[in-house]
Amino acid sequence: MSFFQYLKDKRNFFILNVIIMFFVSLMTIVSTDSRNTVSNIVYTNVVIFFIVAIYVIIEYYYNREFYRELNDLVESNHEEFLATLPKPRNDEQLLYLELLKKVNSVHGDQLQKLYNEKMDHQDFITSWIHEVKVPIAAGRLLMENSNGRTVEYLVDKFEDELDRIENYVEQALYYSRIDSFSKDYFISEVVLDQVAKNSVKKFAKSFINKQIRFHMDNIEQVVHTDSKWLGFIMDQVFSNSLKYTGEGGEISVQFEEDLKEKRLQIQDTGIGIKPEDISRVFEKGFTGSIGRSHAKSTGLGLYLAKEMALKLGHDLSIHSEDGKYTKVIIHFPKIRNYYHL
Repeated sequence: MSFFQYLKDKRNFFILNVIIMFFVSLMTIVSTDSRNTVSNIVYTNVVIFFIVAIYVIIEYYYNREFYRELNDLVESNHEEFLATLPKPRNDEQLLYLELLKKVNSVHGDQLQKLYNEKMDHQDFITSWIHEVKVPIAAGRLLMENSNGRTVEYLVDKFEDELDRIENYVEQALYYSRIDSFSKDYFISEVVLDQVAKNSVKKFAKSFINKQIRFHMDNIEQVVHTDSKWLGFIMDQVFSNSLKYTGEGGEISVQFEEDLKEKRLQIQDTGIGIKPEDISRVFEKGFTGSIGRSHAKSTGLGLYLAKEMALKLGHDLSIHSEDGKYTKVIIHFPKIRNYYHL
């Protein structure tokens, strides 16, 4: 509100003040007899009180319609109350109404955000339940068709299904922590090859069963990150590579560095990604043409890996050629501000 607008809002007060000054001046002129001083003072105060009372009454009736409409709106259950707000009678009321609209807009945006998060959470839970039912059903089939199979064979297959269930449970656990990430990370110097080796060990059985070769350069490089969260990111990348790499294939890990960043590259000789799908592989629930033909696709692993990489101040990118290879790159920028995590 400008000073002029403020003065404009106070115009009635100025009129009142002029009337009072005029009356006091008039009484001063006519009150020349000191014997009537007391009575003149009483008379003057009574008249001024009367003038002020008239002013208050006029001011009230001037704003009464606005207050009445506002009160009706407060007591009503009208949901679209902004559309029925009373017309402001001065600039001060206009400012308050504008503030009310702004507060309502911010509140609406926050509600929409919460609603979207709720729907995302619901979608994730629905998808997760469907996916975790697959290994459970596979376990039951193994039990129902166990006749003629060796104990070693059944244990081996049960281990595979339990590993899948464990992976899904781990995804759900990390997904639930994304929003509270700032309370659950510890940035320190981490040796990359140790995290990569720990992740590969988790999938040693898959490497052996599918006879997939593994090659890793000497990457005794140190990056600033949270080892637990980075380990989960690598788990998702290796899990995807193993899922889509055929028997006898290869998964390799290389390291690159330039002035801006350090890069860890995980490349497989799998089925690759179609060009029309590659821009969407980090979207939640996106499985693409490969996923639709591959029963084990969830569309959550790379989404979570990307989200967590960004939370850590890293990034994730992917390059692929359909039918030949897929390369996932974890970027570690050299200039980061962890106060913004």
